[in-house]
Amino acid sequence: MNNQNVAPPLLEDLRLFCVVARKNSFAESAKEMGSSPAYVSKRIALLEAALGVRLFHRTTRSVVMTEEGSNVHEWARRILDDVDQMMETVSSAKQVPRGLLKISTSFGLGRKYVSPLLSAFARLHPALRIQLELFDRQVDMINEGFDLDIRVGPVHEPHLFSKRIIASQRVLCASPDYLSRHGAPQTLSDLTRHQCLVIRERNQSFGIWRMMGPKGAETVKVAGGLASNHGEIIHQWAIDGHGVILRSIWDVAASLKEGSLVRVLPGYFQEADLCAVYPLQLKNSAKVRECVRFLQKNLNVHAVRAR
Repeated sequence: MNNQNVAPPLLEDLRLFCVVARKNSFAESAKEMGSSPAYVSKRIALLEAALGVRLFHRTTRSVVMTEEGSNVHEWARRILDDVDQMMETVSSAKQVPRGLLKISTSFGLGRKYVSPLLSAFARLHPALRIQLELFDRQVDMINEGFDLDIRVGPVHEPHLFSKRIIASQRVLCASPDYLSRHGAPQTLSDLTRHQCLVIRERNQSFGIWRMMGPKGAETVKVAGGLASNHGEIIHQWAIDGHGVILRSIWDVAASLKEGSLVRVLPGYFQEADLCAVYPLQLKNSAKVRECVRFLQKNLNVHAVRAR
């Protein structure tokens, strides 16, 4: 038989072939499959054409597998078993967190909040392998192979999905020592005359602070003698009295509570919600879905909301 230019066999035809091999009858196979003997005969003929071999010797009373048919039967059962196992694994992966969960986030957020929560999450799901990577830049989730990115601020990539973990803000802060020496700014434009500690971090524009205030959205261009791409360094420099910073409330909450930093221009803030970003819909990945739910439930609300 010539199998050139013939489509490869369909899985449904292999399943049907296995039923016929077990029943040794087109009519009995048709009853089991809920089809007609003519349909069964046609599909077996198409399978034979695709494989280029005769699978059965046909008589008026029964069908008997050929030697080639026996070889194909072994392969068909193996293939169908693998497919069934694959479908079971995929279905399980949608229900039970398992496998590698690769997560990215920023340095400060990852060290202070995400990593401790992932430690607790890992205990609940021993079938998971969690890999957390910290960056001072926004990752390319698809090309770098990340399942989940925990980020601050809006999501602009149209090919990604996102869910807000918690509402948060960035606020203006400075040390009491700095304010005693330089005075507190009274308006947003006053910041142009102050030392501002600027950070190049993920989605923030360098030296441009876009704020919400009593008059709505306002923008101010700031500068200062110290700048860095690491938020914890900027935070410490502010505590040391070097200038004004714009930082997420979760980052400076402890410093504000202990008094090493104080709010500046408390009527102004920058929206900076914490978001989970992922390339696949949550219904298709149990590991991502359950991790997002866990973060939403357990992230300390009081530590990330401005008062």
